[in-house]
Amino acid sequence: MGRVRSNVTLIRYTEDPEQVVASAARICYAADSEKAFDELPEKAADFVRMLRRLGHLSPYEHAVFTFYVEGVSRAMSHQMVRHRLASYSQRSQRYVEHNAFDYVVPPQLEGKEVFLDGKSVNAVDYFCETMDWIAERYRVLNEALGRSGESSNEDARYLLPNACETKLVVTMNARELLHFFEERLCQRAQWEIRDVAERMLELVRKVAPSLFEKSGPKCLRYNRCTEGKMTCGQFDAVKQRYGV
Repeated sequence: MGRVRSNVTLIRYTEDPEQVVASAARICYAADSEKAFDELPEKAADFVRMLRRLGHLSPYEHAVFTFYVEGVSRAMSHQMVRHRLASYSQRSQRYVEHNAFDYVVPPQLEGKEVFLDGKSVNAVDYFCETMDWIAERYRVLNEALGRSGESSNEDARYLLPNACETKLVVTMNARELLHFFEERLCQRAQWEIRDVAERMLELVRKVAPSLFEKSGPKCLRYNRCTEGKMTCGQFDAVKQRYGV
């Protein structure tokens, strides 16, 4: 067991996603649909940009992207699955024994100290020692429960922390991805899910640039921060970062 960092892989996606979206949209407007699926790549790109400007996003739902997300915490995955217009498959803590689990260390702990009995202890070291302690307690309790697979894992897992590493396969269509990026790329989003969203955006921009070329936090769409007093105060920097 040990510290891990997030990794995201785009494992499958709709072939020619921009052409699929453009063709689907043309069906809405074309009296003659015979050539609707012969969309040239450059025309398809222009057409999906127009759809985005018009807010006609239902054709975006025909382009689907599947990601493998690993090295993330249960705290992060609990946030991700709140995006309900998606499909998820997650490693089970019931069927998979976690006697020695990997874990995510919050970066804010770096450089911090914990004071115990008048002594200073590195906060990251203290965190890691706590994970080791929990893993040992999990192992002992699982043994007490008979270490019988799912029937003992399902109760021993009550001890596992939010830092425990998990793995997911996530499938979203392009329209839901736009919404996901708007919410989770906000500078006020939790750091771990924001990191995953950044990696996802980088991957989909490579295969469908016109679908996602202006993607980013929702302040870009409104041309202002919508968080009121809770604003990050970095609107100009955010615009520059996402090329808008």
